[in-house]
Amino acid sequence: MKKVVKASVDDLDQLVEIDSEVIGNTSRKDFIKNAIEAEACLIALENDEVAGYLIYDTHFFGCSFISMIIVSPAKRRKGFASLLMNHMVSHSETEKVFSSANRSNHDMQKVFEANGFVESGVIENLDEGDPEIVYFKSVKEKQ
Repeated sequence: MKKVVKASVDDLDQLVEIDSEVIGNTSRKDFIKNAIEAEACLIALENDEVAGYLIYDTHFFGCSFISMIIVSPAKRRKGFASLLMNHMVSHSETEKVFSSANRSNHDMQKVFEANGFVESGVIENLDEGDPEIVYFKSVKEKQ
């Protein structure tokens, strides 16, 4: 059974392990820990096993911003990113939810589009030669 819950500090090591599988190091441990402590980290569970996580904040011009969605490589293409996104949108504290993906990240772009997010702009110069595409979804469209 799949479900989404708020992460707790007890989940930190599992989240860092998944993150390390994806990026090859544990450099974001403090970032993940801070998100958990701020109650801004959601985890996707399958039979009580962590499959992935989402980190967000509400500081993007007064709107929610999903800053990270990470799914374990072994659990990809099974709907966990969508599960996390939809939970975030349906429980959003703000009327608008934004996120972004590099232009080279075609898989994530497809996930955004499949979940009703629309392109809302481009940010140049974050990653050299790989612009960031900003996505938007109105919480009113969540039904």
